[in-house]
Amino acid sequence: MKAYLFFSLAFLLLSLVQGTKTEGRGTTVKVFHVYSPQSPFRPSKPVSWEDSVLQMLAEDQARLQFLSSLVGKRSWVPIASGRQIVQSPTYIVKANVGTPAQTFLMALDTSNDAAWIPCNGCAGCSSTVFNSATSTTFKTLGCDAPQCKQVPNSICGGGTCTWNTTYGGSSILSNLTQDTIALSTDIVPSYTFGCIQKTTGSSVPPQGLLGLGRGPLSFLSQTQNLYKSTFSYCLPSFRTLNFSGTLRLGPAGQPLRIKTTPLLKNPRRSSLYYVNLIGIRVGRRNVDIPATALAFNPTTGAGTIFDSGTVFTRLVAPAYNAVRDEFRRRVGNAPVSSLGGFDTCYTGPIVAPTITFMFSGMNLTLPPDNLLIRSTAGSTSCLAMAAAPDNVNSVLNVIANMQQQNHRILFDVPNSRIGVALCSTATSIINEWEKLKSLHDFSSRIARTRLFMFDGLAGRRLADQPCHHFKKYM
Repeated sequence: MKAYLFFSLAFLLLSLVQGTKTEGRGTTVKVFHVYSPQSPFRPSKPVSWEDSVLQMLAEDQARLQFLSSLVGKRSWVPIASGRQIVQSPTYIVKANVGTPAQTFLMALDTSNDAAWIPCNGCAGCSSTVFNSATSTTFKTLGCDAPQCKQVPNSICGGGTCTWNTTYGGSSILSNLTQDTIALSTDIVPSYTFGCIQKTTGSSVPPQGLLGLGRGPLSFLSQTQNLYKSTFSYCLPSFRTLNFSGTLRLGPAGQPLRIKTTPLLKNPRRSSLYYVNLIGIRVGRRNVDIPATALAFNPTTGAGTIFDSGTVFTRLVAPAYNAVRDEFRRRVGNAPVSSLGGFDTCYTGPIVAPTITFMFSGMNLTLPPDNLLIRSTAGSTSCLAMAAAPDNVNSVLNVIANMQQQNHRILFDVPNSRIGVALCSTATSIINEWEKLKSLHDFSSRIARTRLFMFDGLAGRRLADQPCHHFKKYM
């Protein structure tokens, strides 16, 4: 029976790849989780499951407070959102900066615009800094540069454009600079970013941040001629930290068979990726949610956004309460407990329903793997969603990165749309491989199994290989 299920899974994954064809290869960059072996930000000592969940919740709360504080207040999005970006970015990419290149692990953030990197001579920065003196292409921008008008709190002293950004209990003073940057083999000349000169307070920045928002200083805007303001990513699951996801830049190589929903424009928050969430379904039942809880309002900033920096999806209180109550009803009479900010946890096995976010023109149906955060022993699981922070500005619904995992999220700014498709075969194979490895009495049989499969992205056969061979295709 297990062998039958395994081969059924293999053929299912094969069909999924063939249904997510792409045109060309584009430029693809590996994306790592902050706790992956490739990351210097992972905890130096083992952390219990409960402590890691509580830490992520605390960081997420700060993230949500930041996003909520943006609505209706300013016309420019600050670079970072506080402790959760400065100390714990969720997903990072390798970026080469300067000539000759110096490598940094920069956090991805779809809700911010500008980039910043700690530079040599910085007071309060970590030991990993950019040595601008050795780069032959480095340039400091003056106060007359047009980019100086696009940063907040700019200061013009001594002819150099600087700006001061606050991060929770810390402040960061940066010079506005330019240098080459490359996430792949494509070198972007004269890329504008903040070169950090001083940090104060308890929050020390790591190796920088790369803003993927829609503002004038974002990576999208500065590489518009190269990547046409189009990108997508497939984020690796928390359960497979040894493997990477992908960031695909440019329109080439993006999925052709993909459902999309229009992007909405908010002049007050032009950087954020707003979409029209029209309903939520738990199992087969449409949840009764007040229209005001989902409505888009440019004046107040209310509505729904996709965000790469938030870990767990947050819904405004009326929407979350309705979804949570229906989720509990569908699970049944199992005892409910809480853990930190999660109010729907179970200490035994449950059969969880799917949750579907219904957008204009597109549905995103999430299986239990995108809905439940589970302990390593598997004895405890929690609904990985929560209500938005309880303050007057908390009007945002945020589709967070755990709910995006194992999906390719397409940001197509020229065509004003966001799309969602299943990730490519390689990612799906690895995720299912991790599940199958838990079947100890079956693992040796899996290791001996050889599959004939086709990689639709690469346009080639992955023929007659052991299952573990497919790990390298991440």
